[in-house]
Amino acid sequence: MQDLLDALPASETIRDFLNSTSTWVQIGVFLAGLLAAKLIGSWLQRHLQAMTKPGVIEGVGRTAVRTGALGLVPLLLWLWLLAAVAILRNHGWEIGLLRPAMILAGALALIRMGVFVLRHSFSPGGPLKAWEGTLTVTIWTLVALHILGWLPYVEQMLDEYALTFGRVRVSLYTVVSFVLSIGLLLLVALWLTNTIHSRVRRSRVLEDSMKIALSKLIKFVLLTLAVLIAMMMAGIDITAFAIFGGALGVGLGLGLQRVVSNFVSGFILVFEGSIRPGDVISFGDTFGTVRALHTRHIVIRTRDGMDILVPNENLMTSNITNWSYEGDRRIRLRLPVQIGYQDDPEQAIARLTRLAHGHDRVLKDPAPAAVLTGFGDNGVNLELLVWIEDPERGGDVRSDLYQHIWKDFKAAGITLPYPQREVYLKESTESGAFPAAARSDSRAGSARGRKPAAKAKPPG
Repeated sequence: MQDLLDALPASETIRDFLNSTSTWVQIGVFLAGLLAAKLIGSWLQRHLQAMTKPGVIEGVGRTAVRTGALGLVPLLLWLWLLAAVAILRNHGWEIGLLRPAMILAGALALIRMGVFVLRHSFSPGGPLKAWEGTLTVTIWTLVALHILGWLPYVEQMLDEYALTFGRVRVSLYTVVSFVLSIGLLLLVALWLTNTIHSRVRRSRVLEDSMKIALSKLIKFVLLTLAVLIAMMMAGIDITAFAIFGGALGVGLGLGLQRVVSNFVSGFILVFEGSIRPGDVISFGDTFGTVRALHTRHIVIRTRDGMDILVPNENLMTSNITNWSYEGDRRIRLRLPVQIGYQDDPEQAIARLTRLAHGHDRVLKDPAPAAVLTGFGDNGVNLELLVWIEDPERGGDVRSDLYQHIWKDFKAAGITLPYPQREVYLKESTESGAFPAAARSDSRAGSARGRKPAAKAKPPG
């Protein structure tokens, strides 16, 4: 702190600097340039924003126009100051303020456009969009401190505030340096990850599951290396975190078992290729198409349009039916049909086969077939067997075929029986329909008759 105070100019120097006409001329030139750059930049930005609307310019051209619009104001200020410095220098005026201001304005324009291009290369609507302004100001502040020569003094001042934990000394400079280093390295790691992911995704040799596995593994390795390198750049002794690593291991063994299990299960699923994006799977009451594989879960789109997030651990410990395993999307549908006993089974089988052959979504190879499976309580049991290649729409094919069967059988007079029972009442061959002793009123009357008789009997 004392070195920083000693480096500041004396009060006499500051007074002479403020009383100088050249100083106020430079300040006036800077303020005039800032106002002109703001007005002209706002007017140009409105026209450039109209060009960046969807459908006007697409692709790289639209990104370039948006990049230029963001750095327009500092770029115009830099051009103004560049011209002012050249003119004042030729007339023998001092440029001690305008020259560093010109450099800082140019640096701000380059940093503003560079951060936007970097963020846009990750994802146009990614999480970096919210931190774009903060990242720009942080980088520009560091550059400004370096240009003005104040960076060593700021580092020394931050290093004076520190805490000591045993042999480990953690200062404010260490914390700030670590945060800045890890922020920069994470940006580089994410940029490399997206670049490698784009290359891997365009590969025609690797399978989809292997592409996902390599992308996630490379991202995990690069982010880990970014954290370790940032710690070393900040001067943090990594060996001092051995105790913390042991505590983290205990935490993983006790409280984070499911998280680690899902993480490892995710890598196993993508490496072995048992489940891929686009597969149609079912387990339990869930049936749908796999949309994405993530580190902790997979996303399944059901036929109702809902996205279900299933933990990877559940897929490793449950019985899963993959209807499109290894790219084979053909499945066989069984459609049970029952006809009446008075109908001809051969005619019904022929009609079922003809209807299946005429359907546009039923495969011709393997050919559809209809078989007689048994005799039921209400009719003859038949079954139509058809093959399709879009298992996620199997319910539509089933419904469509049943509608055709209903119409065709109704037109041909073939009955589709419904559950029914026949009850026969059989009368007795004796003269009376029921014996007198079996009548409920006779039994009741005899009981009532016996009871008074018992009371009238004399004792003895």
